[in-house]
Amino acid sequence: MGCNRCGGGGATGLGVAVDAASRGFKVVLLEQADFSKSTSSRSTKLAHGGVRYLAQGDVGLVVEALRERGIMRQNAPHLVKDQRFIIGNYKWWEKAFYTLGLTVYDVLAGKKGFGPSLPLTREKVIDEIPGIATVDLRGGVVYHDGQFDDSRMAVNLMQTAWEQGATPLNYIKVRGLIKNDDGNIRGVKAVDLLTGQPYKLYGTVVVNATGIFVDELIKMDAPEAAPLVKPSQGIHLVVDKSFLGGQTAIMIPKTSDGRVLFGVPWHDRVILGTTDTPLDEFTLEPRPLEEEIEFILRTAGQYLAKQPRREDVLAVYAGLRPLAAPKENADGSKTKEISRKHKLVVSPTGLVTITGGKWTTYQDMAQDVVDRVLEVGNLIKKDCVTKHLKIHGYMENVDRSGYGYVYGSDYEKILALQKQAPEYSQRLHERLDFTVAEVVWAVREEMAVTVEDVLARRLRALFMDARAAIDMTPKVASVMAKELGEDTCWENEQVDEFIELAQQYLLTPYQPFGN
Repeated sequence: MGCNRCGGGGATGLGVAVDAASRGFKVVLLEQADFSKSTSSRSTKLAHGGVRYLAQGDVGLVVEALRERGIMRQNAPHLVKDQRFIIGNYKWWEKAFYTLGLTVYDVLAGKKGFGPSLPLTREKVIDEIPGIATVDLRGGVVYHDGQFDDSRMAVNLMQTAWEQGATPLNYIKVRGLIKNDDGNIRGVKAVDLLTGQPYKLYGTVVVNATGIFVDELIKMDAPEAAPLVKPSQGIHLVVDKSFLGGQTAIMIPKTSDGRVLFGVPWHDRVILGTTDTPLDEFTLEPRPLEEEIEFILRTAGQYLAKQPRREDVLAVYAGLRPLAAPKENADGSKTKEISRKHKLVVSPTGLVTITGGKWTTYQDMAQDVVDRVLEVGNLIKKDCVTKHLKIHGYMENVDRSGYGYVYGSDYEKILALQKQAPEYSQRLHERLDFTVAEVVWAVREEMAVTVEDVLARRLRALFMDARAAIDMTPKVASVMAKELGEDTCWENEQVDEFIELAQQYLLTPYQPFGN
């Protein structure tokens, strides 16, 4: 049926792998680090249409995202849920203004809407968000959007791709392209970063879905090519749930830098973000800038009754958005003026590159890519089936009272592991729900091969509570070493590497648990 090579194990690359494999094509996906290591694990955790883009008049993008939001919840209800948001109103005209705008948002969502937007009294707003600033509060407007766990979605997409016949591989880095005598790309040169083993992989079409690194692969094909991506950094602060005091999120529609700011409940904590800082650096581990941290603390403090301080931050994380930049904006124009729409480019040598977009539209982006791949590779035309393809772990009506809900239908198997061996039921940390069983499951069933894979993207501990993640490191490394057949040297290296990384997610010095 033809063979394709996908570069990139983030939302887009995984979506392409699922789409192509589910149409019956042979697919190999190569990820240089771990699945969703970069941008796709560092989002605001929203599957949303983008209220901000509606205000900017980009109705087409909003309609697409609202449609895709509905598809995400339909296909992965264990991960994507309805989330109530409230915009607090502090001026006399705001309630009518935002009610009207959000009603348009609901109309655009149509049958895939999550719930109606309605005006609320001052008392109702305070009841739903006890932590909101009440001075001059007149009332509010409630609307509905989607909330999910990004890297857990990526893990489930990887498993779905595998079940559909694809071969997703992490820690395999592309080092070059293979071209035939006509100069057309027919494969890639890659290396296993864990073993140093080099590989040559051949295929009909190579897809460049590498997010912020797309230009790196493009320059392997055409060194003179102009950059396609202009990165923008967004950071988030994670704080205790008491800062909101309820299960309803807060949305601040316009901050001093022109962006919206969210306070979103997530795994019994609250995510505050995000920023929009133009950068020229491309890195797997971007670091938050001091001015970004201060901006979120200051702005959140204007709308919350309790001002968040540095010592209140459980974790801080930064991510780079791979925005598709028009040529005229590639010199560093404000990223708010750069499109969030995805861009699909085919080089003269047949390299198919996808960039831009966002998590919510991953399925639509993947469909566009695979449709183009069929043309470029002169492959048999087969219709996309992912609009109704259930994602691995699919389960309706999950109990969201603990972290286990993210596993969906797999959670019963994790509970069975706990019954299988008493030590698998051992809690890893007093402040978190995780047990040894989840670590074992991550290694056996979710392709986790490093402590970071487990604590950052399988269990989310690094993003939920970086200090607790550090405390858990020795135990997690010990369990993984046993599962992987590694020695004490590997175990110690993993502990050192992860603790060094985790320090970057803290705003105040680390103190061992109990001190």
